[in-house]
Amino acid sequence: MTSGSEACSNSAAASSARGIRTRSVGPVRARSSTGGNTTRMRALIYDVHGNALALAAVLADAHAQGADGYVIGGDVALFGPWPEATVARLRELAPAIWIRGNGERWTADPEAAPERVRGGTHAAAAALGDALVAELGALPQSAPLAHGTRAWHASPVSDVRSFFPEPADDEAELLEGVSDARLVFGHTHLPFARTSDVGGVALVNPGSVGMPLDGDHRAAYALLHDDGTIEHRRVDYDHAAVPAALRERFGDEGWVQPVLHRFTHAEFEPQ
Repeated sequence: MTSGSEACSNSAAASSARGIRTRSVGPVRARSSTGGNTTRMRALIYDVHGNALALAAVLADAHAQGADGYVIGGDVALFGPWPEATVARLRELAPAIWIRGNGERWTADPEAAPERVRGGTHAAAAALGDALVAELGALPQSAPLAHGTRAWHASPVSDVRSFFPEPADDEAELLEGVSDARLVFGHTHLPFARTSDVGGVALVNPGSVGMPLDGDHRAAYALLHDDGTIEHRRVDYDHAAVPAALRERFGDEGWVQPVLHRFTHAEFEPQ
């Protein structure tokens, strides 16, 4: 994994956190194809989860590296302290390809989410408003990228079943019928790249911008270069400000505690 430069210092990131404000969000102008664009380097932005502070650091780093296009891979707002500001900032990016994650699907239909997180989906839906929630919920499930690559949120068969750094028993099922040379996906918040034994399909997870779960608090994303190579990057920011902001906004609601653990420890909560 290539380590990215620290796009902003902790003190600057803290100042950004204080400047984050709730604001109204207009329509998402999503694209599901790459036709007609001349983008040379795309930033692969996955699993931001309403963490506008991490997003700001990643976008600064991507800009410094020369990114001139973006893939927004789903789960942009759910569970974080700044859902509105996050979506508003992502909407400013162009050209951008958007796809839907389970977070967008659940926010559009909170009762479809597991019971333990429904409070979070209701909170995100209330923050974003009905019109935007509906638009995000209607985004495409996948999109073709350059170099024989297709982007999904989790896998071709599900937005909640995905691949792991080491092959799992269901990998053949997840790749059944896939003709793409490479898949880009997120959902597990674990950055990695490997080639599957199933059909030789290249599997790439850029990691999570807003809620990494590999023990490293730095925001994770990746760059798709014009020659087809993918570069994983990590960007430092004031991660300690995020759980504090989450508590301030949502208090002690039941869904908040496991999310706090993830933001605080950059790992899955104990079962």
